[in-house]
This record gives sequence, C-alpha cells and structure tokens, in this order.
Amino acid sequence: MADTSKIAANLRAFQIAINAHDRENPTHDAYGIGLAHFDLERLGFDEGEEILPGITIHSDQGVSGNFRVLCNGDHDEELEEVEEAETVEAVSTQSIPAGPWVGEQG
Repeated sequence: MADTSKIAANLRAFQIAINAHDRENPTHDAYGIGLAHFDLERLGFDEGEEILPGITIHSDQGVSGNFRVLCNGDHDEELEEVEEAETVEAVSTQSIPAGPWVGEQG
C-alpha cells in the first residue's frame, strides 16, 4: 500500500488537471487518468478503479512519473491543425556569396 500522503497528493493533482482540461476543452469530457503500469502498481491503484466521481484509472504506455487526462475528444486533430497553421515558407530575396568568409584562413 502506498503512503496516503502520496495518494492524496496525486488525487489533488489529478483533480487539478481534470479541471484545467475541462475548462480548456469544453466540448470534451474527461473520463480517466492514464498512468504507466509501474506507477499504477506503485500507488496501489487497480485498472478501472474509480478514483474521483466519473474518473477511472487506466494503465497506458506513458512515461513513469507522468499521468495523462483521458477524454472522449481527439486532441491529435487539434495538434495537426496548429502545426499546419504554423507552417511558414521562407524564401530569401538576397544571395550570399559562398566564401571565403572574413577571418577564414585557408
């Protein structure tokens, strides 16, 4: 059994993360917390255990020491849209000679 203060700190962090997720993504509903299998065992949680009202624990392939808010939305689509919006094509209007550079010895 894990130390109750560690469990309490994690539950508090889970609730803060879920609140932030729901505030920033009003069209997505959080349903769980994803933990690395090692962390799930270390903290004494069971797969599918309800830790907060409507929020269950799930083992995933994440990095130990981190957790993820699981929801019914597709955040990958949003990331792709952001990446597409940030694409910039840079074309120079000046040419730079290919050397010899100042201070270059040869």
